[in-house]
Amino acid sequence: MKNKKVAALQYKSEKDKIPKLIAKGRGRVAEEILKIAKKHNIPIQENEELVNALSMLDIGEYIPEKLYPVVAKILAFIYTLDKKAADIYKS
Repeated sequence: MKNKKVAALQYKSEKDKIPKLIAKGRGRVAEEILKIAKKHNIPIQENEELVNALSMLDIGEYIPEKLYPVVAKILAFIYTLDKKAADIYKS
């Protein structure tokens, strides 16, 4: 995982109009970001092209408009997972 790159987005619909980059890294830093995400049950989606694009941003920077479509698909996937988990929890 020496050259593994990761980027973490945050989106709080009540606060943010669009997602922003909250962490990025490669190698050991990437491993630590993934470890934290797994510990907190944060969904992980692999998309090398998106990570490469997000790696160009500064931490705290909102995603550029050209990335909206792909990030929207990821958010939809996460919301679906959240809904399924909530339904299972209710059962």
